[in-house]
Amino acid sequence: MKAILVNDDKSLRWDDVPNPVLGNDDVLVKIEYAALNRADLMQREGDYPPPEGCPEWMGLEISGEIVQIADGAKKKSNWKTGDKVCALLGGGGYAEYVNVKYDMLMPVPENCTMAEAAAIPEAFATAYLNLFVEGKIEKGNTLLMNAGASGLASVIIPMAKAFGVRVITTVLSDEIAQSIKHLHADIVVNTSKENIADVLKKQLAEGHSVDVAIDCLGGEIMGQCLHFLTHGARWIVIAALAGQKTEIDLKNIYVRNVRIVGSTLRSRTPEVKAEILAQIVEHVFPKVSQGLVKPTIYKILPIEQAEEAQDILYRGENVGKVVLKIG
Repeated sequence: MKAILVNDDKSLRWDDVPNPVLGNDDVLVKIEYAALNRADLMQREGDYPPPEGCPEWMGLEISGEIVQIADGAKKKSNWKTGDKVCALLGGGGYAEYVNVKYDMLMPVPENCTMAEAAAIPEAFATAYLNLFVEGKIEKGNTLLMNAGASGLASVIIPMAKAFGVRVITTVLSDEIAQSIKHLHADIVVNTSKENIADVLKKQLAEGHSVDVAIDCLGGEIMGQCLHFLTHGARWIVIAALAGQKTEIDLKNIYVRNVRIVGSTLRSRTPEVKAEILAQIVEHVFPKVSQGLVKPTIYKILPIEQAEEAQDILYRGENVGKVVLKIG
């Protein structure tokens, strides 16, 4: 089969690789679409190696069709050949085929295209983990989701709204704010005009302070914002695109009982990931079928143009997810 490999100069090529070898609990999926994530860029740069036993090529989420099921997977699951599925991977999605442990698969929800389904597993699992497991968010809470135009925000914002959460998000321009209107965030802050810390200070004074923040930016502004959260708030750090250092008033942290939580999905055990996927199918997929939660697809490109697709993420021009079509 073919997969996307990284050359010595960090460019990408579509080249021959060995076919997957199924383990006893595995299912073989013929991939139709693979969605891009920033973790793919980090892996390409050599900063985010795949877990042991996973293919060396990139790709954390895919959709496709089951073409083979190992004996153990047949006994432990209800999957059948021909089923349309989406899957969360440790790696290996930029390829024609992938072997997946049976409990890392999810059915494609009703009223969802295969391209949309490919953009579900990693983004939805990350969203669910940080909203409900780490964030313990509840109906009526207020969420701060930074970087509202990101692929992850295109899932987190509607997911939070579908569960009755009030959402504040940030963007870099009025044009970007307009492009995410369909996500229905309650407050969109253009940080080229307003300081988000000032906005949060005003929200606190008006009784609408942030209960949970999901922060992919970090940097100097994080420490400034921590002053203006709800007592007992959770600030969840998932990346540090705006800088790895910030200054924190520790007295504010313990007086307000603020929790600062570092969180990545990839570091979780397979058992935890499988439980998150099961919870998504039970609690979130009905809202997907109703049209309340869907990933925003920015662009679909053929797998041979994987480098061009990743360049879109490098430039930060996408509003929503970039997806690769295989075959």
